[in-house]
Amino acid sequence: MTREEFPIARTAFVSTYPPQQCGIATFTQDLSSNIGDREIVALHAVQHPLPNSLEVHHRIRRDERDDYVRTARGLGGCVKAVSIQHEFGIWGGPDGRYVLDFVEALDVPAVTTLHTVLAAPTPEQRAVLAELIGRSQRVVVMSRSAAALLATAYGIDGGKLDIIPHGVPDLPLIDPASVKPGLGVDGREVILSFGLLGPGKGLELAIDALPAVVAEHPAVCYVIVGATHPDLVRVEGEAYRSRLVAQIHALGMDDHVRFVDRFVGRVELTRWLEAADVFVTPYPKLDQIVSGTLSYAMAAGRAIVSTPYTYATELLAEGRGVLVPPGSAEGFASAVNDILGDHELRAALGRRAYAHSRGMVWSAVGREYRRVFDRVTTDASVTERSGSFAAVGA
Repeated sequence: MTREEFPIARTAFVSTYPPQQCGIATFTQDLSSNIGDREIVALHAVQHPLPNSLEVHHRIRRDERDDYVRTARGLGGCVKAVSIQHEFGIWGGPDGRYVLDFVEALDVPAVTTLHTVLAAPTPEQRAVLAELIGRSQRVVVMSRSAAALLATAYGIDGGKLDIIPHGVPDLPLIDPASVKPGLGVDGREVILSFGLLGPGKGLELAIDALPAVVAEHPAVCYVIVGATHPDLVRVEGEAYRSRLVAQIHALGMDDHVRFVDRFVGRVELTRWLEAADVFVTPYPKLDQIVSGTLSYAMAAGRAIVSTPYTYATELLAEGRGVLVPPGSAEGFASAVNDILGDHELRAALGRRAYAHSRGMVWSAVGREYRRVFDRVTTDASVTERSGSFAAVGA
C-alpha cells in the first residue's frame, strides 16, 4: 500500500519522554497530548533504559546509530509527519549528529523544534544544526530572539521558521496564602526556584542574596524544588547539592532554605508555583533562549525576578517581571525586597505575567503546531526524492 492510499492520521514525536526526568521529555508529553493521534518515539541512554509509558511504541537507544535509521524507516506509511525535539545532549553521536541519520531516513516531512540555539556554537555544532534545519520542512522556535539569532548567526531563511511559544498549563490565578498551609510554609514569604539542579541554574546567586532579603523579611523561605540533573549525578553524585548546602550553612541561612529533593509531578509542582510570592531565575548564561520554568511561573501569575538572559528579557518586557544585573547579589536582593514589601507591585507584576501567558497555554500551542503539521503535509514546496523528503531551496 502506498502512502497516498494509506489513511495517515498520526504525528510521530521523537524525543526523550517520561518517565525520564528531563524538561524536554515533559514538554513532549504535553505537546503530543494536545495534538491528538500520536506516535511516540522515545530516546534513551543505552545504559539506563526505563520502563515504557503506554503510549511509547518505538525506542531509540541514544548511542546505537543503527537504531536511528531502522526506526525512521519503520515510521513510513503510518504517520503523516514527524516532530523532532532538538537539543544537542539528547541525541547520540558527536554533537548529537545521529539526528541527521534519522531525518535522512524519513519518507515523511519533519518539523524540528529547537530547544537550544547557541550564540557561539562550535563549527561541528553549527554544521549539525544547519544540516538538520536544511532537512526539515519547518523549524519551530519559541521566541523572536531565537528566530533573530538563527537569521543573523546561522544565515537561516526566516520564511522557514515558525515562532510558537513554550506551552504552559492553564492554571487559575490564586492567592498564595490559600496554598501555603498544605505545603508547610504557612506564614512564610516564599521565594521559589524549580527544575533539575545544576550550575547553570545560578542558585548560588539567589542564595548569596538571601541574607539581605532575610534582614528585611525575616519570615522568608527560599524553596528549591527539583532533583539534581541525572547527568550531573552520574559524574559527581550529589556533590553539587552538597556545595549549595555548605553555602547556605556558611551564610547562616539554614532556617530560610528548603529543598524539595525530587522530580515532582505536575500536581505538586502546580501547588508550589501557586504558593510562591516571588519566583526567581538567576541564570548565569545570558544567551539562554528558552526556559520552561520561567514560562510556568508566568502561567501561575507569579511576580518574577530574573537575570537578563535572552528569553527572560523578551518575556518579562513591558512590566511582566523585574530584571537585575547578572552576578549582582545586591541587585537581586533589592528587587526581591521591593516586591515582598509592596503588595500592589507584586500583584501587578503577577497579573501582567498571567495575562501574557494566556497565549501560551497548551491548548493554544497545540493548535499552532497542528497548523504547522497540516501545512507540511500539503505544502507544494515539499518534494519526495530517493525515499526521503527535502525542502526546496534548503
